[in-house]
Amino acid sequence: MAGSSHVYQAPRGTRDFLPADMAIRLHIEQAWRTASINHGFDEIEGPTFEHLELYTDKSGPGIESELFSFRRTGGETDFALRPEFTPTLARMAAAMGRGLQQPTRWFSMPWHYRAERPQRGRLREFRQWNIDVIGDESASADAETIAVALNALGQLGLGPDAVRVRISHRNVVNRMLSDLGVADDKVTAAQDLLDKRDRIDASAFKEKAAALGLDAAAIERFQAMGAEPVPASTDPATLAEAWSVPAETLEELVALRDELAARDLLDACEWDMSVVRGLAYYTGCVWEIHEASGNERAIAGGGRYDTLVESFGGPSVPACGFGMGDVVLELVLQDRGLLGDGTDLLPRPDAFIVCLDEAADAQVVPMLTSLRNAGLHARASDKATRNLGKLLKDAGRCQARHAVILGEELAKGMVQVKDLDSGEQQAIQASELVSHFGAG
Repeated sequence: MAGSSHVYQAPRGTRDFLPADMAIRLHIEQAWRTASINHGFDEIEGPTFEHLELYTDKSGPGIESELFSFRRTGGETDFALRPEFTPTLARMAAAMGRGLQQPTRWFSMPWHYRAERPQRGRLREFRQWNIDVIGDESASADAETIAVALNALGQLGLGPDAVRVRISHRNVVNRMLSDLGVADDKVTAAQDLLDKRDRIDASAFKEKAAALGLDAAAIERFQAMGAEPVPASTDPATLAEAWSVPAETLEELVALRDELAARDLLDACEWDMSVVRGLAYYTGCVWEIHEASGNERAIAGGGRYDTLVESFGGPSVPACGFGMGDVVLELVLQDRGLLGDGTDLLPRPDAFIVCLDEAADAQVVPMLTSLRNAGLHARASDKATRNLGKLLKDAGRCQARHAVILGEELAKGMVQVKDLDSGEQQAIQASELVSHFGAG
């Protein structure tokens, strides 16, 4: 059968991960996992697909257009590839019922899938880090989720000067919308419009705001909501006056401010009443992390979903958490020169064996085996050349730490070990290779 001339490409909105790309991905995931564990979170995972209604009932009907959904041939149940993890987490928590330890701190790093138009910062397949605290209604839990997110970003080189945490509260936003004249049955639509404000042009925003029943003055005030974020250290009385809301409406934000201050995070945070988060299950405090210049979409987003577990038939427990996708994060890290091309992140071999003497060729595999059995990262050249310069270039390309040079002196049990960082070289007994690298 003649070969096909068609060249297949990866599906649009997906990625291939070559070694350097994979090194970048693992570098990011390592920061996520380290921050999670250091903050006391345990790792979980769930199925790649769920019942379709899990998403349409809990995240809101708007998410249905973003789903890869399917029905098994001859089956009667619709499924969907997971677009997010929170509904799965809530289902798992509900299934545990009263046996769920409180508080429970879980994290996950699953793949997610969204059937939407790919664009910068948004793909159809992506990796997302999820942090969740179940059974803790205090502002401390909200602050801790923010703290673990900033910890991971700090490990990746994005310190407090590089990112801003924009914090809001659904109840405060709803009170402000009510004061603008938004009817109770249109609050959700108003929240959705506010969430999309920066992604649609001003004329479209005004048209949609008018459809909510707002007059010109109210539309102008609506359009200005959160346009100028306020430092999180701002006095509560000043906030109440600026936002025209009762002081008691701000109690949870004030408590959160105190918890953030205790973690020395206040300078990275600000109040921004344009942040509402688009998913229907959020209840109280919501927040997003943005790159300081605002050039990209949100790096992370989350908040409280205190009624979600109960809505799945589980106990009535408060919960909060966030998701951080790898796509926007990688763009930010690349733009700031924190990743390079990924080659510097590839694992460095401890030893790279090169052979200059045909009589020593038979010792290469046993030597590799001995080093690897000792837990060392060891490789050997595949080239047939005996030219030392070319072989050392081969070792340098994979960033090996040492070259082990096998020559005529191997007949006397000796090899040359060259430190490829310092250039120093020494002769040692071949039988002492493992202990030599182990000691180093």
